[in-house]
Amino acid sequence: MRLWLKIFLVLGMTLAILIPLLMIRGVITDRQAYRTQAVASIARSYAGAQAFTGPVLVVPYTDTVTTEEKDEKGFVRKVVHELPGRWTYFPSTLDVRGPLKPSTRRLGLHEVRVYEWQAQAKAEFHAEVPKTAPPLGHTRKIGQPWLSYGFADVRGLLSTPMLRIDGKAVEVEEGMGSRDGGGVHARLAVPEPGQLLNLRAELDFNLGGTESLALVPLAKSNRFAIQSSWQHPRFGGSFLPRTRDIGAQGFNADWQVSSLATSAQRQFLDGKTMPSVEGGEASDSDTVATGGIDAVAVALVDPVNVYSQADRASKYGLLFVLLTFVGFFIFELIKQLPIHPIQYGLVGLALAIFFLLLVSLSEHIAFSWAYLAASVACIGLLGFYLSAVLRSVGRGLGFAAMLATLYGALYGLLVSEDNALVMGAGLLFLILAAVMVITRKVDWYQLAGSRPLAR
Repeated sequence: MRLWLKIFLVLGMTLAILIPLLMIRGVITDRQAYRTQAVASIARSYAGAQAFTGPVLVVPYTDTVTTEEKDEKGFVRKVVHELPGRWTYFPSTLDVRGPLKPSTRRLGLHEVRVYEWQAQAKAEFHAEVPKTAPPLGHTRKIGQPWLSYGFADVRGLLSTPMLRIDGKAVEVEEGMGSRDGGGVHARLAVPEPGQLLNLRAELDFNLGGTESLALVPLAKSNRFAIQSSWQHPRFGGSFLPRTRDIGAQGFNADWQVSSLATSAQRQFLDGKTMPSVEGGEASDSDTVATGGIDAVAVALVDPVNVYSQADRASKYGLLFVLLTFVGFFIFELIKQLPIHPIQYGLVGLALAIFFLLLVSLSEHIAFSWAYLAASVACIGLLGFYLSAVLRSVGRGLGFAAMLATLYGALYGLLVSEDNALVMGAGLLFLILAAVMVITRKVDWYQLAGSRPLAR
């Protein structure tokens, strides 16, 4: 019965260590939240995640109709109603390109990536104003059209955009015409019914933003090209780049999107003029998601998000404790050297403290160095302590070597996300095989103090 009692005590201590492990994971979550607040704070003072949409050509008109209506006294009077409307035209071709210059801004312990995008948007329109007569009894007046461009955060416009239509400079005004939303627009001459509107528009602008950028493919044929010195982009949205080149000098990405492959025009007409961007650095996803309207997106991310890495590492904390306790338990069985439950608990707490050291150090130094420092500190402490507990320096160093192997395997799992499952499965198989080999000659009945009757 002493064997079973010891097993239950070990399992109880293992579950008890869950409490500090969960508390440490709570600390990691809080630190991640602080970084999110730092991003929001810098976005408020600089500019947030950016998006660009347009251009869109809008031609307003007003139909006037006269009807006969009875007033309160029953007299018939003529009442004039004005019915506003608009025709919306999208580009035949749209080409948006330019270099994205990254930089970082610091708030407390946190570095946030910002950028300046020096872009040029070229668009061609081939549209015809309807020449059909208005409904019977209506008179129609065509208003002054406008060409509009949308920006998610107009505070990011670092200089006045320069607009040329058919090679001539045109003054831009704030807003997107009569449609709500941030952006700029330019007024055009009033067209005649049936007039062909063949326009070539070029907009040069310098746009600042935080971490991510989204572009909306509103034309019949769309092409986007972005170059940057940032070496770690994350692509996403409704379409991934058709071609991309990522290297030590940065990245080049090129998108080509046809209107047949996107619902962006219909979504725009439904009032969804600007995409929302989700999946920046706080996300473990490999892509950036956009919502509201179809868009392509790119985010400038840190290849090593210390909080997500520390959180992933902490998920293995219980496994670390369990494997160490199993090693202690087997050592007790083979060497008949008693280890007190309090000593189990102290070792488990030392293993848990590793994850707290990891996240705290990684806020100040590179994650790899933080991992090395935290693991060396914990392995050194446990090696020193276990030399006394196990009454042998050699045994203490042996357990320290086993822990070093576990920490090395964990680091391999963290840096090899694509192979984490196969590596983890292989590691568990090797550990189980080692336990089975070591205990293959153990007489468990003798250790338990009871043996079944032979028949």
